[in-house]
Amino acid sequence: MTLAVLHSRALTGIDAPPVSVEIHLANGLPAFNIVGLAETEVREARERVRAALLHCAFDFPSRRITVNLAPADLPKESGRFDLPIALGILAASGQLPGDRLDDFEFIGEVSLSGELRAVRGALAMAMGLARDNIARARFGSDARTFIVPAGNGPEAALVDGLRVLPADTLAEVCAHLGGKPEHQIGVARAPSLVTSAAEVPDLLDVRGQLQARRALEIAAAGQHSALFER
Repeated sequence: MTLAVLHSRALTGIDAPPVSVEIHLANGLPAFNIVGLAETEVREARERVRAALLHCAFDFPSRRITVNLAPADLPKESGRFDLPIALGILAASGQLPGDRLDDFEFIGEVSLSGELRAVRGALAMAMGLARDNIARARFGSDARTFIVPAGNGPEAALVDGLRVLPADTLAEVCAHLGGKPEHQIGVARAPSLVTSAAEVPDLLDVRGQLQARRALEIAAAGQHSALFER
């Protein structure tokens, strides 16, 4: 297998359009090119991915590597494409099974040691994937799972109906995709948005000021605005 295609997302404002990450390995002088309207931080993935793969005990292929981020007319920025690029190189070089890649979308910046760093826009990308999963279901296709850095897990898990898998390292994602039971990634859980009563200010703590308290109670009950002046 010399070609691998993975799925990720760009970020344009609050929208997160899908991006296909295509990796091709060819014979010739060793090279690593990223095309598809990629900004500087995306092109710098070449050095991050190379170091991460070597640090995680994978072989970096000495071949002509071409990474295409499609569609070509959509601007791509940040390091969120590091993870799919690294996985695509492993799949195209036969170091990672490629039969399950279509079941996932990937985002994440990769450090030189292979750790995954959180990226911005995880909530918008999760919402975009959830909408696309609904459309895929109408055509009888299975929903995709979102693999994200552990730091983005709680944020992405806020989207109902989306399966989010947070990972700490590139090696952990590879082990999961390889089907190793001892390295299965746990599902992310949304953070609790309920604040305990002890942490919420209570009007019972206010001594005196009966008229002011009464005014606040009436304003809250009727959802009115209130302004106090000294």
